[in-house]
Amino acid sequence: MAARSSALGDTWSALVDLVLPADCAGCAGAAGHRRGLCDACAAAIAAAKPQRVRPQPEPPGLPRCVALAAYAGSLREAILAYKERGRHPLAGPLGDRLADVVAAALGAVPGPVLLVPVPATAAAARDRYGDHMLRLARRAARELSRRGWPAGVACPLRARPRPDSVELSSADRLRAAESAFVLLPGRLPAVRAAVRRGVRLVVVDDVVTTGATLAAAAARLREAELDAQVAAVLAATQRRVSAR
Repeated sequence: MAARSSALGDTWSALVDLVLPADCAGCAGAAGHRRGLCDACAAAIAAAKPQRVRPQPEPPGLPRCVALAAYAGSLREAILAYKERGRHPLAGPLGDRLADVVAAALGAVPGPVLLVPVPATAAAARDRYGDHMLRLARRAARELSRRGWPAGVACPLRARPRPDSVELSSADRLRAAESAFVLLPGRLPAVRAAVRRGVRLVVVDDVVTTGATLAAAAARLREAELDAQVAAVLAATQRRVSAR
């Protein structure tokens, strides 16, 4: 049902963009092309260079985390428009940049990879016409494959209902994240088989703030003997995350 909703949402957003010229998602100016970003905002996002980031303090078990850029400016606005305002065509440019982050996190030599998107809760997926990170991960996997990285998407986790993290403190985020995910036993054998063949797991998300969500997802995977040593995100909040 979620996959059907996601497909319907993508189709509707694409039709709207064809009929009604949308403002730029990054600056609210006139869009330069149908993917929802003006030339200046598209260039700014394209120019960002992935780098290592670490929350302060860093939660135990957090994989090595690489982000495209700070959660600010046109990137922040584009993520919000895609995630909260139904601008699904932005999955194209954002997913392609997520592929850049994954490649930077893993190194220069292409190799097989499985992207594990941090899952949305059922309520969030309904509100957003599908799981926004699953959509981005699929786009990133296609782009990685096009570049010579054999890539796929694995979804061995399910999100439990949880409170909105926007108003939570760092400690509250950590407590909420610790019980946020459960393993899906039926999906584990295929992922384990891929890992035994040398496929690397990368946890992907849109924004890292405290790192609690990524650490919790990695912890659940470790319970299933799946080690995701790398996390790739589009943006890192400046308030709580610093490069090192």
